[in-house]
Amino acid sequence: MQPPPQPEPNPALIEDYALIGDCRTAALVGRSGAIDWLCWPRFDSPSVFAALLGTSAHGRWLIAPDDPAPEIRRSYRDGTLVLETVFTTAEGEVALIDFMAPDQPESTVVRIVEGRRGRVAMRMELVLRFDYGTVVPWVTRLHDGPGMRAIAGPDMVVLRTTAPIHGRDLTTVADFAVTEGQCVPFVLSHAPGHGVPPAALDAAAALAATEAYWAAWSAMCRYDGAHAAIVRRSLVTLKALTYAPTGGIVAAPTTSLPEQIGGPRNWDYRYCWLRDAALALMAFMRAGYYDEARAWRDWLHRSVAGSPAQMRIMYGLAGERRLAEWEIDTLPGYCGSRPVRVGNGAADQLQLDVFGEVMEALYYARAGGLAATPDSWNLQTNMVDHLEGIWHLPDEGIWEVRGGRQHFTFSKVMAWLAVDCAIRSAEEFDLVAPLDRWRALRARIHATVCEQGFDAGRNSFMQSFGSPHLDASLLQLSLVGFLPADDPRMLGTVAAIEHDLLRDGFVLRYDSHATEDGLPPGEGAFLPCSFWLADNYILQGRQTEGRALFERLVGLCNDVGLLAEEYDPVGGRQLGNFPQAFTHTALIATAMRLRDHATGQVPMVALATP
Repeated sequence: MQPPPQPEPNPALIEDYALIGDCRTAALVGRSGAIDWLCWPRFDSPSVFAALLGTSAHGRWLIAPDDPAPEIRRSYRDGTLVLETVFTTAEGEVALIDFMAPDQPESTVVRIVEGRRGRVAMRMELVLRFDYGTVVPWVTRLHDGPGMRAIAGPDMVVLRTTAPIHGRDLTTVADFAVTEGQCVPFVLSHAPGHGVPPAALDAAAALAATEAYWAAWSAMCRYDGAHAAIVRRSLVTLKALTYAPTGGIVAAPTTSLPEQIGGPRNWDYRYCWLRDAALALMAFMRAGYYDEARAWRDWLHRSVAGSPAQMRIMYGLAGERRLAEWEIDTLPGYCGSRPVRVGNGAADQLQLDVFGEVMEALYYARAGGLAATPDSWNLQTNMVDHLEGIWHLPDEGIWEVRGGRQHFTFSKVMAWLAVDCAIRSAEEFDLVAPLDRWRALRARIHATVCEQGFDAGRNSFMQSFGSPHLDASLLQLSLVGFLPADDPRMLGTVAAIEHDLLRDGFVLRYDSHATEDGLPPGEGAFLPCSFWLADNYILQGRQTEGRALFERLVGLCNDVGLLAEEYDPVGGRQLGNFPQAFTHTALIATAMRLRDHATGQVPMVALATP
């Protein structure tokens, strides 16, 4: 086997990308005007553009001025997922308007080149490579108008444009120029390889419809705090990560963006984690978006249907359970970070915390007035019954360690939360439940955590029972109501995490050099953990510190308001899959906590403390 091509010598930074999507899949667009990542027709389908994890030879779609160094500025049109990149050259100014059209029969990327000033020479290079860069399609011209069709096996991609395209070195190219007021459209659609080519789409009409779709959706947002712009951008990002046909929510639209440049901590996040999706659901509901919450709730019921003992921690977009993990040898990885993975072996893990996140989300749904289905409470009671028999077992935990199961403190706390939310649901909504048994179980879990998860010598809860190590997930103990934020044990835990896990003001998940997680050490600061620290500052009355940390974290957003999973405080760059739902839900939660404190509002749900 030939060695894979080497990565580009100077790849774009992760934060150089923007997101466009149609709630079925999503593409990453670089500042250069290149779409370097797109999987079609679903988030988890094989890619047609994979330059993000390799080279332009693995698939890329570039539209840019001939000028090698234009001035570039970009933004989303207000409240939408329509991206506008403006290039200024010595000859003039041109805008590249990128979007994916929702509610179309076929998933479609539309790119409109619009002249703003002068006359600007442009170039277009379309490198289609199906199946993660391995398949060169057969390309022919269309018979019903200008454009081309590329086909290979199950995939067909059709390009329609008024630009003069031709083939060169297995690439479709165009050299053209635009003047002020002139528009040149490019419409790229996907269809099954055995079908007929997609019908022509009017680019201007699609732009108007897409802007109207997103503007109407954004207008429903109920958040009215001081950070409205970034909260709404985060909500639009979460909406873009929903899979409209089923209601599932992916953790991120990418795979294998590294948590450490050159390292092996590279995972496929194009699936539906119960944890991440439950947090997204709560963010949606607090902002007034109940259609998304209802769709996710129904997706959850279908996905976990069956024996609670078979519940997974993640599923495919339609509830698929087989997410076998394998490696793509032909892709060199982002900045040479290998392996590149498809699928995720963590799907087979036991992670007790997901019971807590799911039960909390379902409690929020009832408290917020979302009508329950006939089977909803039966599902929840079965989950509690199953949890009663397994909460005491070791698990792989929230961080999905591959070094063996442990009695993670956070996992036990979230088992407590699952039972607590079930009890509160039964009490507040008059649901039939064995409350005496559940209350005893809740008390037993709480006592066990306080006895075995707390180190009196350190005055801190620890990563796992009997462990000498800390874990940033412990910051959530006060956020889920396990203990008040001003409890001496929580004050001590926060102080210990500040001492051991802060790096340049950002929070590590844990010390990867000390914790046995089955992987070589080294990664960036985990951004949700840093938001959790800000939350604790706010709850402890350290308002100035909490607000300052939140503002610093928001300052890490790229120029269009997006965040990845991690941040490298030394290199000053984002790391991990991008954009990350987990991070944006944490941002929304902290912004709402700041708003609630500033205005004296009571959170939608205030969980009881023992």
